[in-house]
Amino acid sequence: MAAPARYYDGKVALAREVAVRPAGHELLILDAADSSVVARWPASELVVLGDTGHEKAPPIARRGEEARLVVEDAELRRQLAQVLPPLAALALPRPAALPRIALFGATLAAALGLFWLAVDLGSDYAAPYVPYDLQRHLGESVAEGLVGEQTLCKGRAGLAAINGLAQRLAKAAGYPHPVTVRIVKGGPLNAFTLPGGVLVFYSDLIDFARDGDELAGVLAHEIGHVAHYHAIKGLARQFGVEQLLKSMTGGFSDLGTVGAGGSLLLALQNGRAYERDADATAVALLEKLGLRADGVSRFFERLLEKQPMDAAAAIGIWSSHPPTADRIAATRRPPTGAPAFSEAEWAALRSVCGPKDPPRPPARPAPKPSAPLPPTNRL
Repeated sequence: MAAPARYYDGKVALAREVAVRPAGHELLILDAADSSVVARWPASELVVLGDTGHEKAPPIARRGEEARLVVEDAELRRQLAQVLPPLAALALPRPAALPRIALFGATLAAALGLFWLAVDLGSDYAAPYVPYDLQRHLGESVAEGLVGEQTLCKGRAGLAAINGLAQRLAKAAGYPHPVTVRIVKGGPLNAFTLPGGVLVFYSDLIDFARDGDELAGVLAHEIGHVAHYHAIKGLARQFGVEQLLKSMTGGFSDLGTVGAGGSLLLALQNGRAYERDADATAVALLEKLGLRADGVSRFFERLLEKQPMDAAAAIGIWSSHPPTADRIAATRRPPTGAPAFSEAEWAALRSVCGPKDPPRPPARPAPKPSAPLPPTNRL
């Protein structure tokens, strides 16, 4: 019953082609080329190593030695198991792969679900307890990088007006820390909420607003993000998902790339939910202070007029914001309540970045060349 197998002597990594044959109470290992005896292993000292339930060809060894024998042929392994009782484990049936794969998949899915639940609920619960100084430092650092070389507006009256309303809104929302609004000269037509109650507004947004109530609607929306700790929650969720992907893939597999795309979709989905929460909070805060709340929807209407092809509606799940039409419908309120800013405050906000640059006059057309002068008489 000779058949090829692989023998490792435990001294060098080179495998030796051999044949194996049971002989009485021992296992003979013979050189495949000349049939010389390579080793004689007593049957009583034979052991099967490895995981016999999952390995195709678990190695055979002699107890106390480093040498290993690997028999690839399944029929030979079965015959050896029948003849030599210490090798009986070689004939054990291997478990079916499908149930093991299903069990692994179910376990992995359950672990992922529990981890994501911990990240999702944990970030919601823990965000308000992150030390304010840490949040503020993070917000200031991000703001510095966001602003970069752009000019910060210094108009004291305008900054006092918008920061005063921001403090009132934050207090009405129950936010226990101060907030700071910074205004950057120029565009884009946007505003940002950063951790620690740091808000960044661009002066183009102020210029775009028709009146102070529209600007107050945007400010109340950003205070909604502050009150719900959306900035720090988003960072915590993103960090948690990234750590999960790294633990699963080590950052080197295709699954990590696919997972990164999935984490982006989750982040965008959370972004849409955050925007809806901030919209609802904005209206509630303005109404709580007795101020006009119709500026929220009017501002969105102006945006939709400016860009009828709504990008949020067009790209669907890849948008970080809900469709503008949906936001208008959710925030529409009657034009009742006190104005958010006085006329003087609104005027100060309009000039918070200093006097507007005068428009450039249209370029004059180049003068047509005149006819040459007649030659002059010379004395």
